[in-house]
Amino acid sequence: MDTIAVIDFETTGLSPAHGERATEIAAVLVREGRIVDRYQSLMNAGRRIPPFIEALTGISTAMVRQAPPAEQVMAEVADFVGTVPLVAHNAGFDSRFWDAELSRIGRQRCQSFVCSMLVARRVMPEAASYKLGSLVAIAGLPSAARAHRALADAEMAAHLTLYLERELQRRFGLATVTYELLERIQKVPKRGLQRCVERYGSSCTGGQAEG
Repeated sequence: MDTIAVIDFETTGLSPAHGERATEIAAVLVREGRIVDRYQSLMNAGRRIPPFIEALTGISTAMVRQAPPAEQVMAEVADFVGTVPLVAHNAGFDSRFWDAELSRIGRQRCQSFVCSMLVARRVMPEAASYKLGSLVAIAGLPSAARAHRALADAEMAAHLTLYLERELQRRFGLATVTYELLERIQKVPKRGLQRCVERYGSSCTGGQAEG
């Protein structure tokens, strides 16, 4: 697969539509089966951190008050990611904050998101839970000492994405797994995985997905 950027936000709440803001972001670049670069920063959006969010993440109002302005951080991380395709676990959440925070600095997303949770639902249908930590444990992947911090979660999601790619290669005999294939997989019903991969493979040279 070509380079992808796996991102994760910590925020003051569930939705920017309700006035919530980002408090931390991380992005890890993945290439040729490994993490090759990282970006992480707290970000000051001028908001107090609710007590339940501080208990969950360990991020306090005092910490974000000392952080760079949110506008500066988003400009930096947008430049870091560039036009690389994006991945996030529960991407519906992260994509909303990515778009909302970018719009505040006059930028617009130019690439799509793949959701590692949706892909996992197709590739790991036996999982009892699709929370990031649960999937990492099931797959025996490196786990963070503390979840719900942006870099730790982004790295775990990156390892999970690489695991899902390996599982697809093993199960279907693929030489490689492309971002386009992951995009297709996340949209099909669980029982449609095999047909999706076979149809995609038949459209590629030699009958296999090529990156």
